[in-house]
Amino acid sequence: MSEIKRVAMLFAGGPAPGANAVIGTAAFAFLNAGIEVLGIKHGYSHLIDYDGTKPLEAGKAYIQITHDELSHRRTSQGIMIGTARTNPGKSVSALEHLQDAERIAPLRNVYNALRSLDVDALISIGGDDTLKTANKMKLYQDNLPAGAKRMPVVHLPKTIDNDYMGIDFTFGYFTAAEFLATEMRNLNYDAAAGQAYFLCEAMGRSAGWLAYGAAIAGEACMVLSVEDILGPLRGEETVTDAAGQERVRTIMQVDRIVDRIVRVMLRREEQGRPYGVIVVAEGLAEYLPQKYLAGIPRDEHGHIAIASINLSKMLADLISKEYKQRTGRSRKVNGLQLGYESRCAQPHAFDVMLGSQIGVGAYRALVENKLNGVMISVSGQLDLSFVPFEDLVDPQTLVTKVRYIQPGSDFHRLARFIETYIDD
Repeated sequence: MSEIKRVAMLFAGGPAPGANAVIGTAAFAFLNAGIEVLGIKHGYSHLIDYDGTKPLEAGKAYIQITHDELSHRRTSQGIMIGTARTNPGKSVSALEHLQDAERIAPLRNVYNALRSLDVDALISIGGDDTLKTANKMKLYQDNLPAGAKRMPVVHLPKTIDNDYMGIDFTFGYFTAAEFLATEMRNLNYDAAAGQAYFLCEAMGRSAGWLAYGAAIAGEACMVLSVEDILGPLRGEETVTDAAGQERVRTIMQVDRIVDRIVRVMLRREEQGRPYGVIVVAEGLAEYLPQKYLAGIPRDEHGHIAIASINLSKMLADLISKEYKQRTGRSRKVNGLQLGYESRCAQPHAFDVMLGSQIGVGAYRALVENKLNGVMISVSGQLDLSFVPFEDLVDPQTLVTKVRYIQPGSDFHRLARFIETYIDD
């Protein structure tokens, strides 16, 4: 018999294919053990302002998940409990902040909201920001007075970007890569028909897993991501921040990237293929020199609004001009932003299996192993493991690390083997 009688489960951040495989399978496992499951709707958005003056509203703030709600859910699209980007831990960025009543107020509200529902454990599903919040929820409870109710917290990793430390592949990645690859394969035929190029900007702010996966499966003739800003493609510039302090930032050498792409185009012409699809990761926009970023807004984390830049169109225009300058001929280069349309695609069998195992992992961590403060991980042939938060989150800064494609790794080299070769 488990001490846990009721669990709460929430999903935060951007959607990912296979979300309902995770939610549905986790719920199924708990329900079969006689444990009630509450689906908290739209992440933390209904919990963060809870002040106890009125109860959380069933159907609006949460739903009770039963076997009836789970029919055909595991393979369905979307997110059955919705999502949101509300972050109750954003004001806590150091351990000492946990002693600041004002900074921890949103975490306290979430705790009180869950306790008002008699929740015994919390399952969070989301990206690295959601992992950080899960860790802060655990740390908040660690500081509660002796005798206070403590709800164990487990986290289930989610991102189509696949840039998560502690797990080989995240659910939804392969579905998203295949969805984008299908678009790229279609664009290849369009490009061949009109002897033109498509420059596709794939999602992936921090790392290039999605750009690389889609390019490999979509038969692109070239792919570039943040991991490729090395050697002659890498530079530095000194900028002055809002406080008037100078700092040195890493940038990409835009002219050299344009040169490399044009050389690929010329090489393909020699091969009798004056067309193709080129893929860049959206995260390259963060490496643009300052002159390209004037007037571009930034979010609360200091990240530029990538959609406002339209990197693909900007590069496509530069490439078209450089190609004409070198050859005296025109060649159409179309810039396209791809990505959002893949986030709620019909999940592939592998992502359903992977998501299902991650969902079962929540049950096994909380009930079978009585764990707290762990992330569910899957490796090899869907083998489960449980990674402590302290192995994933810096104990001082409370931030996570990005998992990049390692330059020179076999996966990185795979793209080099099958793209159009130019001698660098």
